[in-house]
Amino acid sequence: MAKVPVISVVDDDESVRESLDGLLRSVGFAVKIFASAEEFLNSDHLRDIDCLLLDVRLPGMNGIELHRHLVASHCEIPVIFITAHGSEEGVRSQAFRNGAVDYLIKPLSEDAVLNSIQKALNAKELNRDNRSSNAA
Repeated sequence: MAKVPVISVVDDDESVRESLDGLLRSVGFAVKIFASAEEFLNSDHLRDIDCLLLDVRLPGMNGIELHRHLVASHCEIPVIFITAHGSEEGVRSQAFRNGAVDYLIKPLSEDAVLNSIQKALNAKELNRDNRSSNAA
């Protein structure tokens, strides 16, 4: 039986968290939601996460800082940034330079979210396959 992908959402806006939780569960994903980067990092779920939907602007550690921390820790969770501040081109460029899979502008389209998650899961699977073949 195939493992159900676990998608995490880190966003300080409760309505965004609830909306994404409902959408993702409705299509069969397992979902873990967090209100802050610190809450996410302190959870016991880091190893279980297959994809992370991450708000750019968060209180405390922001999304870009969290992503940098994950990359530096060799935590290979595919990250999709979400933001209501689409005009921040420098932030968008930085996100992609650090390896983000996508960068979505709120309000979020359900199709855009699901397509980006599928892209992230495909990339994760491809990376896993490449590591396996390189080890052989």
